[in-house]
Amino acid sequence: MKFEVTGDTVFASTGSAPFDPEKPGVLFVHGAGMDHSVWVMPARYFARHGYAVLAPDFPAHGRSAGAALTSVTAMARWLAVVLDTLGVARTAVVGHSMGSLVAHSFARLYPDRCRALALLGTSAPMPVTPLLLNAAEDNDHAAIDMANGWSHSARGKLGGNQNPGLWMLRGGERLLERSAPGVFHADLIACNEFAVREGEDVRCPSLVIVGEADQMTPARAGISVAEQLPEATIVRLPGCGHSMISERPNDVLDALIQIV
Repeated sequence: MKFEVTGDTVFASTGSAPFDPEKPGVLFVHGAGMDHSVWVMPARYFARHGYAVLAPDFPAHGRSAGAALTSVTAMARWLAVVLDTLGVARTAVVGHSMGSLVAHSFARLYPDRCRALALLGTSAPMPVTPLLLNAAEDNDHAAIDMANGWSHSARGKLGGNQNPGLWMLRGGERLLERSAPGVFHADLIACNEFAVREGEDVRCPSLVIVGEADQMTPARAGISVAEQLPEATIVRLPGCGHSMISERPNDVLDALIQIV
């Protein structure tokens, strides 16, 4: 569905179901250079099981207009405005990669609005190598090649997805190729400059999913984040890379069902 936020058109997937803000909410937050489409499977599942699903495209991503936001805090505050616009008082928040930083910040900035928190492929801080930052600044396809290659495990590069019909490596590449010039770089800068410093402590139950073959946010970094969260459950995915939503979709969904 489309709606207006601060004068710009925003698109959010609702899991292909009518959106009802009176139902328990689930907010899915995408990663750098990505959009709502990475959440198709879990969004549809929760939409069909009595939840009000929102998977918004950040400004300048996917089908949303506007300029790219330049910090994780700005993205978290923007999500609060989205929820206000749609009349959502409280929600579970699920974020992957950059989206996990935004979800984490949202839970700290608005503890009364977050009933559960799920962080996938997370790290805090989340440093980005200068090699990738420089290539992204130049809009060089090498940035896409690096990020996409590092995001997939050795098995993920070969195929063998749990669900048929998905070419994981090419799918990840195509999503990044759809980013407008400068957007991927802006997202990477936001990740690189992130520091957990604003807001209150997270109060809600939390889930951290780590891929044991993740080269972008190593499992040990995600576990370190989990150790700082209350009531945190850690799910480890053996042999899985950073692109866990596509590499291990069924396992990710099973874990989310337990927390959302």
